[in-house]
Amino acid sequence: MQKPSFLVFLAAWNDVQGLGTPGLHFEIASWLETRWRSRDRELLLMAFRNSGKSTLVGLFSAWILVCNPELRIMVLAADHQLAQKMVRNVRRILERHPLAMGLRPARTEEWASDRFTVTRGREHRDPSMLAKGIGANITGSRADIVICDDVEVPNTCDTALKRDELRDRLDEIDFILVPGGLRLFVGTPHTYYSVYADTARAEVGEERPYLAGFRRLVLPVTDETGASRWPERFPPERVEALRRRAGPAKYASQMMLQPTNVLDSRLDPDRIRSYSDELDYREANGEPLLHLGGRRLVSASCFWDPSFGRPGRGDASVIAAVYTDQDGGYWLHGIEYMTHVPEIADRIDEATQLCRQAVSFARRHFVPAVTIETNGVGRFLPGLFRRELGRAGLAAAVIEHASSRNKTDRILEAFDAVLAAGQLGAHRRVWDSPFIREMREWQPGGNGPDDGLDAVAGCLLAEPVRLTEPGRVRDPRARGMTAWRGASTPVRINADFDV
Repeated sequence: MQKPSFLVFLAAWNDVQGLGTPGLHFEIASWLETRWRSRDRELLLMAFRNSGKSTLVGLFSAWILVCNPELRIMVLAADHQLAQKMVRNVRRILERHPLAMGLRPARTEEWASDRFTVTRGREHRDPSMLAKGIGANITGSRADIVICDDVEVPNTCDTALKRDELRDRLDEIDFILVPGGLRLFVGTPHTYYSVYADTARAEVGEERPYLAGFRRLVLPVTDETGASRWPERFPPERVEALRRRAGPAKYASQMMLQPTNVLDSRLDPDRIRSYSDELDYREANGEPLLHLGGRRLVSASCFWDPSFGRPGRGDASVIAAVYTDQDGGYWLHGIEYMTHVPEIADRIDEATQLCRQAVSFARRHFVPAVTIETNGVGRFLPGLFRRELGRAGLAAAVIEHASSRNKTDRILEAFDAVLAAGQLGAHRRVWDSPFIREMREWQPGGNGPDDGLDAVAGCLLAEPVRLTEPGRVRDPRARGMTAWRGASTPVRINADFDV
């Protein structure tokens, strides 16, 4: 008997159900069958919420078993119940589809809701179809096809730790998929750092997208012209109602398939202007000047939010430098997440290690002063930091600051106005740090990482060191750090004249 095409299999099932087949479903089915017959074995299907994509993939699984009963399919989902839902649906299709007769086995124990085995010629240890939650143990299993159906949901991706764990679990597929097997991802993005993203996120260390090389079909609710892809179920008025109810972030993520922070963070890093210019220190007519991309800098703030800087543990010890130019623009030129090296702590204590890193930061950024938050561990650092500055020959002031305000209020006050005005620029290096991720995921009153935000907020809120103080410093390097602020050498004028 000749095996049916998937399009015929789909149409026959919908006929049994008394349903029509929308054009959107024909498009998805045609893509799945074409990719399967072309032996493309790394696929990503993204379609908007309630588009029926999981139902279609279930039908696709049933069709594959009709064409080749020897194949083994594993369904991975965010939890076992969600994976079981697809397996149970495929089992029902095989029971009732007119083109799937003869696949149900005689033994009922092989026909469960979360695993079943069709009638097949070979004896395999693994069932024809198996449901597993993404956190389950899959060691020892083997599959010809692994379907990752909605493995990314808020519960698996709303923190950096959960995202790392999700990727670790997905990497395990390499050890259960047979050579030449199919890996099919189905879902919608739930975070800016989605496994489905088509560009690398440099701020989290990605050099390429997680699913780089996968063949993709991406079907948002509206096409390039703004027309609905399923006008019978999603007419324009319903699409507009969804947009209003969901809000811009969730609508962009779930209906337009744009990786976005669905929590709609208060701080939007896309409002920051990126630049790659470097600081340019020079002297003109004996006057030291500091420029950035041709702009004369007139003030600077450097803020250190200290902690013990344990590698991979606890709060980060963060130092940042922000400059202002003559037109009132703010430039976040440097941010550093400092850690100590435990292996040398017996020779150089942790605090001294951090102070020396902060001195190096101050030297590179020509900052005239460094403000240290003295809450907590910071109360011990100003004296050590002054000592290390002196040893390095740098004439930067050390300002002690004890914060008594709520951190959320400080961050909001610091960032809201400058972001709304589009007045904050950041060096390209900042995107390689955890700072941008902190911005995207920050929520007022939340408990996510915010050490970089706190340090930059300290810079923006601090009284900037205006570049008008006169004076000379013997050490040229130290002079460069303190004398670039726009003041010239005092001039004595003879005022002995008659009026």
